[in-house]
Amino acid sequence: MRLRPARPEVDAARVAEIYRPAVEASYISFEEVAPTADEMAERMHRVLARLPWLVAEDESGLVVGYAYASPHRDRAAYRWSVDISVYVDPARHGRGIGRALYDALLERLRGQGFVNVYAGVTLPNPASVALHEAIGMARVGVYHRVGYKLGEWRDVAWYELRLTEPAMNPPAEPAQPD
Repeated sequence: MRLRPARPEVDAARVAEIYRPAVEASYISFEEVAPTADEMAERMHRVLARLPWLVAEDESGLVVGYAYASPHRDRAAYRWSVDISVYVDPARHGRGIGRALYDALLERLRGQGFVNVYAGVTLPNPASVALHEAIGMARVGVYHRVGYKLGEWRDVAWYELRLTEPAMNPPAEPAQPD
């Protein structure tokens, strides 16, 4: 397996294909309509302007998973905090791809100077809970019945990880991605 920065023009169709089952056949994503390859490419471009988006390729060069960071919130004072997400081709679950992607993503985020990382996990999802806890994240709360999908109200657990102790007076601005 090889990890590399995503290239929207090359990877968007495959990334959209990996994401589609999470939208259409599960409650993992709260989206109800899977994005097209063009919509995914636009999302990737927006993220990559400031934050990393990584893909994992198998030995044949096929993208089998991806992970990215997104702004935690829009207001300026949140700029040292990000949310993270990872998706792996369902046929490749349980092979350590998500963990490898997250480890590489966290390393890049530390290098950029981000302080906090957050992730939301729709419940129940024992595999995702285990992954987020394995990378050092701790549950900080649950939004109860926050989303309605596939005929049921769903809870979302929120996790956090401190990447580095925040600098004071004033902290350095996060760097651009490589």
